Amino acid sequence: MVKFKRSDSLNNLSAALENYLETIAALKREKKYARVGDIAKALNVKSSSVNVAINFLAENGLVIHERYGYVDLTEEGDKIAKEVQRKHDILYMFLRDLLFVESALAVKEACEIEHSISSGTIHRLERLYELLKKHFLTSPKDMANLQDYLEKAE
Repeated sequence: MVKFKRSDSLNNLSAALENYLETIAALKREKKYARVGDIAKALNVKSSSVNVAINFLAENGLVIHERYGYVDLTEEGDKIAKEVQRKHDILYMFLRDLLFVESALAVKEACEIEHSISSGTIHRLERLYELLKKHFLTSPKDMANLQDYLEKAE
């Protein structure tokens, strides 16, 4: 049986637990509800693993779950899920749009990085992205030059 514990990250949750919150939020956006089976399928894990994680998250006030019922996020759980998704989106855009990482790889790497990057660093990365796009990379030629430069550096 998998045991979950709080980590030393900003919100004190492990990457796996953040993924559970993020997945519940995504399912709620898509289907308007989340169930243990849906979460298990989305994360490609067994329902028993989901139950362990959900119980831990419920004990820590991040989800609400009645046995055999829907899983819902508390206000705090929703806040964490939105922050993880925000980090993911910023990292994905930066990797794809400015580093020209192939989309599928950018998704994978954004998922890995989102759990270890601080809110302060993600804010700076977002500001850098906005600055570059607004003032330095304003034309298709600018973007082509950047891509060419990065590819030559490999």
